[in-house]
Amino acid sequence: MTGDRLVHDAQGLFEQAKQRRFRIVTAESCTGGLIAAALTATPGSSAVVERGFVTYSNAAKVEMLGVPAELIERRGAVSMEVALAMVEGALKHSPAEIAIATTGIAGPGGGSAEKPVGLVHIAVGRRNGPRLHEEHRFGDIGRRRVQAETVVAALALARRVLD
Repeated sequence: MTGDRLVHDAQGLFEQAKQRRFRIVTAESCTGGLIAAALTATPGSSAVVERGFVTYSNAAKVEMLGVPAELIERRGAVSMEVALAMVEGALKHSPAEIAIATTGIAGPGGGSAEKPVGLVHIAVGRRNGPRLHEEHRFGDIGRRRVQAETVVAALALARRVLD
């Protein structure tokens, strides 16, 4: 997976959002800002990218996005419920129309039998519109590859919510 592929995929989402005059907000944990970086690599990205939250720690998810601490305690930070709550928080804390959220275990450590390295939850939502979620199990393919595959999957899911 190359940076060129990420930028190419981001350009597709960028064009789709630009045509609809939608702005995008990101709420990233395991991708650490890579989705926002891919989107902002496109010239003129300020027409589409509204802001990005890098909420790597649980405290950041709570403080910046309003994810309930008890939800993280009960379901774990790497869960469908937290990914969807990150989308809600990103939309609440920005004027953007589309939110993209990622949370997962990129590795090489940190996994468990229940939540192995390579497990990622991606959620995308449209203001006053649909919410989509995908769970991916990329496997222990290396931190950078897990992150890159997550970006590609997140951009594809965002394009679906715009259709």
